[in-house]
Amino acid sequence: MSDSHVLNNGFNIPAIGFGTFRTAAGKDTEESVTAAIRAGYRLIDGAAAYQNEQSVGLGIRNASVRREDLFITSKLWNKEKGYDPTIKAVEKTLSDLQLAYLDLYLIHWPIGKGFKDRWKAVNRETWRAFEELAVAGKIRSLGVSNFRPHHLDALLEHAKIQPAVNQIEFHPGELQPETVKYCQEHKILVEAWAPLSNGAILKNADVLNVADKYHKSAAQVVLRWIIQKGIVPKSITPSRIRENLDVFAFALQAEDVAVLDRVTDGGSSGLDPDLVDF
Repeated sequence: MSDSHVLNNGFNIPAIGFGTFRTAAGKDTEESVTAAIRAGYRLIDGAAAYQNEQSVGLGIRNASVRREDLFITSKLWNKEKGYDPTIKAVEKTLSDLQLAYLDLYLIHWPIGKGFKDRWKAVNRETWRAFEELAVAGKIRSLGVSNFRPHHLDALLEHAKIQPAVNQIEFHPGELQPETVKYCQEHKILVEAWAPLSNGAILKNADVLNVADKYHKSAAQVVLRWIIQKGIVPKSITPSRIRENLDVFAFALQAEDVAVLDRVTDGGSSGLDPDLVDF
């Protein structure tokens, strides 16, 4: 199992990432990002909506790893959609992170407050800005987050550059099979947010039984399960930085993959991208 994937544009993305959601701006976020990079993470996932990108940028610099060896992701928040706001939002993110370019930039949600009646047109103008920023070298790979097939269909009608990544909620009990299948058929890599279901899955009896079998933690087993599906998980647990990275030295047998596939009570955010109101 490779420790990276080749995206549809030829760039490589690490097979596991470190997320910065729910980490407030300040020293803790800065230190956790530095610790993650020094532990071996090369994919750092952030977003303007997390309101901590200056701290993330400091953590990246303090780790003293070559920029070309890192894969840095950010996301465009709903209120910044549209051509001109997108250009300004990217410039602010790059300034806050103190970077010259992003490896991946995502539309955070397909539909947001204020755009519900014209989301297709707004996403189209947003994507036009994305494409120009890619040509200018400010973004290397373009992607989306929380898009379902009908959202992707609408975007692909006018896109000149195909999305390389779709970041969705994915964990045992939240498989989103239609979206995963669509992305695989269109060579769009699926990336998992909340791969540990905000911790709920770590208490599941079936997951714990599989973990005991392999002498691994529940988190390691779930992350490995995701990786074996060709999906990139992003961990956001600073206390398990090293543990969650140690998932490449073992493999789950098919029967155990099937056990996790059948989990139905793994917890879920309950967020529907067609109904969110933010």
